[in-house]
Amino acid sequence: MSKNTSHKRLLSSEKKTILVTGANGQLGMTFQKHEKDYQDLNFVFMNAKALDIKNQKAVDRVFEQVKPDYCINCAAYTNVEKAEKEPEKAFLVNAVAVEFLAMACKAQSCILIHISTDYVFDGEKTTPYTTTDTPNPINVYGASKLQGELNIKKSLSQYFIIRTSWLYSKEFGKNFYRTILQKAQTEKELHVIDNQVGCPTDTENLAGYIMRIIVSNLQEFGLYHFSDSQPMSWYDFAKIIIVNNNIHGITVIKPNSFKTKAKRPKYSVLV
Repeated sequence: MSKNTSHKRLLSSEKKTILVTGANGQLGMTFQKHEKDYQDLNFVFMNAKALDIKNQKAVDRVFEQVKPDYCINCAAYTNVEKAEKEPEKAFLVNAVAVEFLAMACKAQSCILIHISTDYVFDGEKTTPYTTTDTPNPINVYGASKLQGELNIKKSLSQYFIIRTSWLYSKEFGKNFYRTILQKAQTEKELHVIDNQVGCPTDTENLAGYIMRIIVSNLQEFGLYHFSDSQPMSWYDFAKIIIVNNNIHGITVIKPNSFKTKAKRPKYSVLV
């Protein structure tokens, strides 16, 4: 499928309803930004307060009321470090609640579009991961996201699981891109690791990819990988952010050591 990043208006006489969960996250906010570009679609945006996906009765009730044609699940537990301390919460949101969504989708003949992660892999490869590679997560976050994938496959036949990597928005949410810009305002040196390689992916591009699936009425259900195409380390990405924003008088440094509780894949490029 083309990775053209433009958002095109849908030309159709029949309005489809798109339910977006986790609507206050960076990807959900990106969809909200582009709602006006798809006037022949009916979007229903629900944040965690409007729909707690961990509550199966609430999920069923919303699906019965909204009767969506598509559900884009942007809700997730994404704090990789914290997940190591509270795995039950990570699995509840990323696996159990995802099964609730899958079952509701099945009951309403709704197509589920679910966002997964490069962290389902262990990072031991030195060439890009394909959809046929065997997952082997090395942290709780990755394990919980993989279980969510398995729960969807168990419950549904009409679904798109889209693995992406190093997701960021220039406008919304708390992410690496915005953190670097924030730190650059007050610090002269930025210490950024270079021992992980992946593909930073703009929510604009992922949102556009997902909307093309919907607009084209794609019926080739299953597992997909989507990320922006340039592999790099976090260190490389930080330098690009600084240069592209014309920030001067700041140095990006590789730290001698940086310990985290959660293990990260050393290489998680997706193709």
